[in-house]
Amino acid sequence: MHRKSAPSNGTDGIGEVTPDGQLPTATAEAAARRSAVAEEQAFLDLATARRDRLADHLQAELSPEALDALEQARQRMLRQQYDELRRADDGLVFGRLDGLDGTVRHVGRVGLRDDGEGGEPLLVDWRAPAARPFYTATAVDPQGQARRRHIRTMGSTVVGVDDEPLDGSTTAELVGEGALLAALDQRRTGRMSTAISTLQREQDDIIRAEATGPLIVQGGPGTGKTVVALHRVAYLLFTHRKMAEQAVLVLGPSPRFLRYIAQVLPALGETAVVSATCDTLLTGIHVGRDESRLLAEIKGRALWQPALEGYVASLLPRPRDLKVRWEGEFYVISAATVAQAFTSAVQGRPYHRARAVFTEQLHHILADVVAEQREALMDEMEEGFEDILARVDRDMGRDQHSTRTSTGSDVDGLLSEEEVEQLRCRIAEDATIARFIEAWWPTLDAEALLGDLLTDRVLLARFAPQLSPEEITAVAADAAERAPWASSDIPLLDALADLLGEVGAPQPQGEFVADRARRQRGWVYGHVVIDEAQELSEMQWHMVLRRCPSRSITAVGDIDQAEAAHRHTSWAQAVRAVFGDRWTAAQLTICYRTPREVMDLTEPVLKRAGSHNTPPRAVRSSGIAPWELTITPAELAGAAAEAVRQLQQRWHGGTVGVIAPADHIATLQAVLGDVPVLTATQSKGLEWDATLLIDPQGIAAEPRGWNGLYVALTRCTQELGQLTLTQQLRGSAA
Repeated sequence: MHRKSAPSNGTDGIGEVTPDGQLPTATAEAAARRSAVAEEQAFLDLATARRDRLADHLQAELSPEALDALEQARQRMLRQQYDELRRADDGLVFGRLDGLDGTVRHVGRVGLRDDGEGGEPLLVDWRAPAARPFYTATAVDPQGQARRRHIRTMGSTVVGVDDEPLDGSTTAELVGEGALLAALDQRRTGRMSTAISTLQREQDDIIRAEATGPLIVQGGPGTGKTVVALHRVAYLLFTHRKMAEQAVLVLGPSPRFLRYIAQVLPALGETAVVSATCDTLLTGIHVGRDESRLLAEIKGRALWQPALEGYVASLLPRPRDLKVRWEGEFYVISAATVAQAFTSAVQGRPYHRARAVFTEQLHHILADVVAEQREALMDEMEEGFEDILARVDRDMGRDQHSTRTSTGSDVDGLLSEEEVEQLRCRIAEDATIARFIEAWWPTLDAEALLGDLLTDRVLLARFAPQLSPEEITAVAADAAERAPWASSDIPLLDALADLLGEVGAPQPQGEFVADRARRQRGWVYGHVVIDEAQELSEMQWHMVLRRCPSRSITAVGDIDQAEAAHRHTSWAQAVRAVFGDRWTAAQLTICYRTPREVMDLTEPVLKRAGSHNTPPRAVRSSGIAPWELTITPAELAGAAAEAVRQLQQRWHGGTVGVIAPADHIATLQAVLGDVPVLTATQSKGLEWDATLLIDPQGIAAEPRGWNGLYVALTRCTQELGQLTLTQQLRGSAA
């Protein structure tokens, strides 16, 4: 759709014809526009005043110090409500629905009610069911609505309205077309903003989809995948309040990407969210080196999950007779008794948890053995010794005035239940017993274990027989250097840490649920959202599933943009090892961000990438044709600097990004200073007003390079420039 067909900043549907059937004059249109703006300004003032009164009331409630845990929990809830109201400043009100029955509902960032008990709804929260027609009503399916109005504000001022009749009198392809295209034409700031006022129907359908199983969303560049993923988080936390008690995990492709989206969820009022990459999920473990694509592909395969399970199982002790020393005496616990306790302990438990359960059982068993052995010893004594023992006991401090009664062991040597429990406690606290258990069933460290496995060709062949001898050699040779961990090691460490379990019970730390979740490796989340999910290896998918065994997962991505070392080329291949066929597919088909002029360049690139998908359909034009300049080797630095300077002038107040092959990054960064200079992989999920693409053929020549070139071409919202290098430069670079 060409931009010239978009509605003006006026009000379609206000005064479209005069009573005598004539077209309205410009003066009548302007008057109607001013009247509509004034009407919405009055409502915005009303809603803002109500919001401020509620915030002041909550602030007063938060003033007294919380004296107990119940009051602290209440204040946390009130603080969250207060923060949500305060953040709902810009765009507090952004929409209105006029029903066929004459009702009027305003839609906004938060929900508000009129003053007083049981007040009527004043402003409908965008996540509430009542707000859904704002995103999904059409002329074909008006859902009881006569008109949809988009309200554009700047701070506390209404600056325009766009009306969309739902009676079939207009044929706009997009919901709130004027407001949407105005938002797309705004300068980029380097940070993603919310899009609750301009969400489209296919996006809203995914945002509000059920969260009962894995939802895999395929979307090409500019379709709003990230917008959908983040707004789905906000919707789910609003709709499923218990989910907030478990928090939501948002996984992105890079720290740069996470910084780019950092303001979206807080702006939507959500704080029960942990953001991370797969590389940063393990607290205290850091990726310290790059690795070859071959090794990354090998270590990303699903075969490592059963391999590691078998490896850890082999480290469990084997039941046998246990000869335990206690207070100078040896006691033997039979192999049959040990086996029974061992089997009970390991059932469904990780290594260290099973060890803790077995240890507790061993303390009970040993206490019983000690008591039984004492009883057997006493049974061998002659009856006559009972009188002697009784007299000895009396001589050791008992007199006729004592109020203490004799226990069973005082005379007959039998221990009472209380005495057996005291004995068990002494055994549990005994360092000698602890050392015995540690020697027989040692505590283990995931990092040390993984290092041992990866460097041992015999172990690799035993537990990962699917690997070829050449692959085993490659893995072992790389691990033998004992270098810092690589990215593909993190899922293996995570799997081992899960199979081993915690040595002790984790202690929750942090006032808020997100803080506690962030610090615990084994935290189970209420939902997981993954952006750029096409890059995940099979072992990284296992990482996701461990953190959300309920499978309440939303993954968004574009399989045609996959650049990772794995070999899958479809979503079915990507998730089969973890989900099988139990997942739901969804698709985003419309490209809002990338101009049509740029999307027209992508078809041959996708074919070279081996894509079988239909690219998204661009619905806007920037009016700027992509340009290309061929340069020589000596001109690279100067040409790049001059091109960036011109782009920055044309897009003053916006952003410019540079994408280049990996071997040019260092040189360009030195020349271009603060301008982002990234590889195609690093640019995933990002956008700029203008993109300068350096050496597109060089990018295409990289591993899965045509996929990378597809990514690089589609990062701009307005202008794309390309610097193509001559063959001489490519030869020297090679």
